[in-house]
Amino acid sequence: MKCPFCQHHNTQVIDTRLSEGNNSIRRRRRCMGCDSRFSTLEVVEMRMPLIIKRTGEKVLFDPAKLYTSISRALHKRPMDRESIENAVAEIETHLYHMGVKEVPSQMIGDMVLNLLAKLDEVAYVRFASVYKSFHDVSEFTQLIASLQRPD
Repeated sequence: MKCPFCQHHNTQVIDTRLSEGNNSIRRRRRCMGCDSRFSTLEVVEMRMPLIIKRTGEKVLFDPAKLYTSISRALHKRPMDRESIENAVAEIETHLYHMGVKEVPSQMIGDMVLNLLAKLDEVAYVRFASVYKSFHDVSEFTQLIASLQRPD
């Protein structure tokens, strides 16, 4: 670690502590060149895949946007904020563990549909109506009929 005061490359770790809910490490350091002390913070860098939209545009993954989409589908349904946050975290974890650089937005939409099918059927139908761009009522009835079939 380079000293921020004298730019010397040799520093010594004096103290190490976990911080921020054990998601990062704070280290107290001493420069071997000028004897100055400073702190560093080490945080895990999670690289999420880029999302390829239907238009071909590539955008950064935004968990807040995913949260908003799921919240809209669950509007006025008996679902607490924590359950929605857990659903977003589950999708985010799955995307991270896939280990790919790019993911089509349709894959994320399918993940949301699968999750909503387990959480709330009404929210599932709401999300599917927007996501699948239904053109007439018969498509809605087919979707609802598929929900009523035992798996």
